[in-house]
Amino acid sequence: MTKKNPGAGSGPDTPGLTHAGTYLPGQLRAEAAKRKRKRLVPESISTLMQRGLAIETDEAQDAGAIGFMARAMTMASLPHSRVPGSSFERHNGAFSLSIVAPPRVGLPYGTVPRLLLSWLTTEAVRTSSRELVLGDTLSGFMRQLDLVPTGGRWGSIKRLKDQSERLFASSITAIYKDERRTAIQNHSVAERADLWWDPTEPAQGTLWQSMVVLTTNFYNEIIKSPVPVDIRALAALKRSPMALDIYVWLTYRMSYLKKPTNITWEGLQGQFGAGYPETARGLRNFRAHFVPALKKVLVVYPGAKASPIEAGIRLAPGRPHVLKLSVDNSKLPERQ
Repeated sequence: MTKKNPGAGSGPDTPGLTHAGTYLPGQLRAEAAKRKRKRLVPESISTLMQRGLAIETDEAQDAGAIGFMARAMTMASLPHSRVPGSSFERHNGAFSLSIVAPPRVGLPYGTVPRLLLSWLTTEAVRTSSRELVLGDTLSGFMRQLDLVPTGGRWGSIKRLKDQSERLFASSITAIYKDERRTAIQNHSVAERADLWWDPTEPAQGTLWQSMVVLTTNFYNEIIKSPVPVDIRALAALKRSPMALDIYVWLTYRMSYLKKPTNITWEGLQGQFGAGYPETARGLRNFRAHFVPALKKVLVVYPGAKASPIEAGIRLAPGRPHVLKLSVDNSKLPERQ
């Protein structure tokens, strides 16, 4: 037996020590295995697990964490990363979503416009108004999006201002076309946007509050049937555009799915595979990125019944992350 080390950390409650101060081989092996398991869990997944447990503990409504997303965004996605040109299109069966932006401004992409769309939808539902006040300080608005203000060329301040301009300048066309009918809806996101923030002084107030006025068509579309989401889940997944898309899509699908169904990788790539070429190699690359993103979503939303299979993923009836019948406007998160 090894004698007790009288130094720091050798007290009677130290893992691997008996109360007499001796190490037992079985305890050492158990502690080593425990440390190894910890190393096998990526830090991001570990963080997601902690957030997921907190989310599951409190219902979104009780926690004041109900948000909304435009339903069209559950059927097709924005670009995940910068794309050349000023037009973009995604397909999901008979449904297609096209986005056009002024060439000098460019298309919205990444996580920021997704968070912005959720904020716009939530605020429109909360206020029942097309005129949405963003606030008189950039840092204050960033806190509402759960973004930490950081400066520099690649900082969050420049990224938010840039992506806000891209989103508010964009026009969206949704088309549903099958053998019997064709339906087309055209929407510009904003009728007017006044962004008075100074990126060099994000905490500095301005004489006028920044605001955006949604177009009537876009406003009516997003409040007609918004998809309830848990904004804590959006915050937990905000580093991954694909994970955000999968989360919103799954909670929408779980709200009406009545029987198990399989969705092919090709169908998923058409909906979520922005930037992946429609080739065999592109499909493999898409699958390699989709599966880890799905796993992250299932950590914060374990009630979603989705599992990868050889041909795609299998969905089974489950619970939407936020029940539609539980939504109470009086319990929507108050603006800070």
